[in-house]
Amino acid sequence: MADILLINTGGTFNKRYDEITGELYVPADERAVEAVLAELRGNLDIRLVGMLHKDSLEMDETDRDRIAQAILDGAERRVLIVHGTDTMHLTAAHLEKRCPGRRIVLTGAMKPHAYDRQEAAVNLALSLGWLLAGDGAGVHIGMHGLVRPHAGIVKDRAKGVFRAV
Repeated sequence: MADILLINTGGTFNKRYDEITGELYVPADERAVEAVLAELRGNLDIRLVGMLHKDSLEMDETDRDRIAQAILDGAERRVLIVHGTDTMHLTAAHLEKRCPGRRIVLTGAMKPHAYDRQEAAVNLALSLGWLLAGDGAGVHIGMHGLVRPHAGIVKDRAKGVFRAV
């Protein structure tokens, strides 16, 4: 069993530019997450699972159920989810009901890793560190230097940053 289950659902963290269409898209791969994990030099035992591969604005309750089931099917007590920032609060609330007893953090990025590697890497590393530093269960959001219970952090759309409430 791995120490951490990392579920990559897509979101802006993963987006890339399609030179043909001129649009950003969420690829069906784990390249962005794997690039950040490579910097850990193999020091953590992480099981990476890719699923959905979509913008969070396209997610529905069926998608949230699939994420919850992936968590429940795994033996890991610590779970990190790379998720789009627009609806991560909805997924967090869903997981709180479905996955008691797990230590879960949802993280993401406001800018694609392909264009700003720092924000994505910092948010992922912050969330990994927080997962490993404690044992308490609950569903949290880790963004922009904060890790808080999901009801205690919001996306301030006017300022383009997550903040504690």
